[in-house]
Amino acid sequence: MRNKSYSAIITLLFLSFLAVFLLLSLILPDKSFSSRENRYLQTLPEFSFSRLFEGKFTAEFEDYCADQFPFRDQWITLNARYEQLTGKKQTNGVYLCDDRLITTFSAPKTSELNRRFGAVRLLAEGTEIPVQLALIPTAAEIYSELLPEGAPNDSQKAVLDKAEQNGLSPASILSALARHANEDIFYRTDHHWTTLGAYYAYTAICESLGLAPLAKDSFSPETVSTDFYGTAYSSSGYTWVEPDSIVRFVDADAASSVISYRNGQATESGLYHEENLNKKDQYTYFLGGNSPENVLLGTDASLPKLLMIRDSYSDSLVPFLLYHYSEIRMIDLRYYLGSVKEYAEEHDMDQILVIYSVENFCKESSVAAMAG
Repeated sequence: MRNKSYSAIITLLFLSFLAVFLLLSLILPDKSFSSRENRYLQTLPEFSFSRLFEGKFTAEFEDYCADQFPFRDQWITLNARYEQLTGKKQTNGVYLCDDRLITTFSAPKTSELNRRFGAVRLLAEGTEIPVQLALIPTAAEIYSELLPEGAPNDSQKAVLDKAEQNGLSPASILSALARHANEDIFYRTDHHWTTLGAYYAYTAICESLGLAPLAKDSFSPETVSTDFYGTAYSSSGYTWVEPDSIVRFVDADAASSVISYRNGQATESGLYHEENLNKKDQYTYFLGGNSPENVLLGTDASLPKLLMIRDSYSDSLVPFLLYHYSEIRMIDLRYYLGSVKEYAEEHDMDQILVIYSVENFCKESSVAAMAG
């Protein structure tokens, strides 16, 4: 009799729990966007028998229930706390290492890596314009010792060594960053480097391009945000991690003009976008975010011209390079589909810099298109 009473109480509590959350689901309005995760949420899908039989309605309704679950963000945080207490080292592929969030690196097959290096080599062989490769190690390489034992994390230095074996000599960004690993060179909640990290990489790139970098004390850093939560924060439940600060080194007037082709048409832009500090992805403060093409003009027309084939790491790096070039053109091969060689020759570029994070160079299929 006692066991039956106990079972009845447990069942009643469970049904009450379901009833409360069903009621909350009906009362609380649906959310279309999660600012914490920086993504759109699944709203109530449209029903039709054809969509039901195809399985589309069922799949979308399952996502809807997960995305619109009452107090979803709080449950995610609670789950992350629970997993931490039970010894789990990561959530959604993100490791909490002291106060830093790190996403590990997975290297591609050697054949795929060689194909990408081959694309860089073919670009260099197909034009008389000098081509320099620069690969940026991520926090998973610089702070690999912070990762728990057994965390799957391939060597990014091995990727750089493979570049050398392919006849390429990448800029020595790894050693430049490693020398300053005890400084704030990567955001703790985001995969990008900080502006300080970009500065140290700038010195290594200048060395590879035969330029004399400006000393760090030439700049007057200005903190523009103290509440930046990045991509690693958004994809994990570690919501108790303190936010990052965003710092600007180079004054906005280092560029006499910035043109963006973000919407397919030439639009006046700028090095910095103050309005984006009010958005979730505050890193888009630099250059305004992803764009197929950006054209930056410096203040000295006598200097050479640079073409950058790049990813988003370059957004906080390029202001430093404006002191050395009259014109910098930046193209993102994820969105720009034209010929790199023809583009460089058409715009009379003096140098080409291929610059990616090691992870993006290995992951983005568009990298192979630069040989076209």
